[in-house]
Amino acid sequence: MRTVRLRAALPALAGAALLTGTLLSTPAQAAGSVQIHRVYFDSPGTDTRSNSSLNGEWVQLKNTSRSAVSLKGWILKDTSNHRYSFPNVKIGAGKYMKIHTGSGSDTGSDKYQGRRAYVWNNTSDTATLTKSNGSKVDTCSWTTRNGSDKYC
Repeated sequence: MRTVRLRAALPALAGAALLTGTLLSTPAQAAGSVQIHRVYFDSPGTDTRSNSSLNGEWVQLKNTSRSAVSLKGWILKDTSNHRYSFPNVKIGAGKYMKIHTGSGSDTGSDKYQGRRAYVWNNTSDTATLTKSNGSKVDTCSWTTRNGSDKYC
């Protein structure tokens, strides 16, 4: 009798496990497969506002998914609302992308904001990444106790 009930319950249990797995993966997917991986908020050396010093300040994104993600229209900003709007670019599956503060020639792994002043505060700040529809993808905050960079 007990064996019959267990056999009858197995398909229902398997279905529940499958459904639970699906439901648990949905919030992770909704949170986004692109994350702020690291922020180098205090460029090395003296802050001279030279282009090389400005480009020593950057935010690194990571695509944790198995497919490329379009960043077209996404926004990277700080607490003072300095905003970088992504052009029509994709970040490859499992790839990293740095967004530098200064000027330079964009590549697949490096983008440049073209600014002439620093964006990320050395004392404390928050980098926020949002989709083009305004939904928040990820944030990373730091204070001076983090040194010159922060892994998020």
